[in-house]
Amino acid sequence: MPIDTTKVSNRRAVRLPSLDAYRAEVRRLAAAERAGRVKRLGNWTVGQTFHHLAFWLDTVFDGPPGPLPPWIIRLLGPLLKKRFLKGLPAGFRMPKVEAGTYGTDVVSLDDGERELLAAIDRLERNVPPPRHFLFGRMSREDWSTMHLRHAELHLSFLDG
Repeated sequence: MPIDTTKVSNRRAVRLPSLDAYRAEVRRLAAAERAGRVKRLGNWTVGQTFHHLAFWLDTVFDGPPGPLPPWIIRLLGPLLKKRFLKGLPAGFRMPKVEAGTYGTDVVSLDDGERELLAAIDRLERNVPPPRHFLFGRMSREDWSTMHLRHAELHLSFLDG
């Protein structure tokens, strides 16, 4: 039975101030998982978590993964941007998406780590588009901040 991630109270605090810190945390967790020291507090494997984060990082350049949200949600999106740049809530599920989000395929630790490190590098090396499909205008700093907060959420469910 899946864990209700909205009720996990013993998540670890993760703060990623930069993409370099993000890379270091990915490498640290991958090494801890290889050593058998990672305790999963959520539903996903370490490789699956890494894959999910890489998937969403790649949407910066590849575009949204599914149909655009309804127009009313897109109208409100820019108002929600500040909230998402501060942090994301655990347990959020996208309506009408079977798994509640995209990029949930189970992949090996090695594949997930490789994908995620490449996606972080891609964000750092390339100029992101000026607009997000939901949040509207986004600076380079906004794009990085949003993905750092997303990573903090998911990595908080991996203790190792």
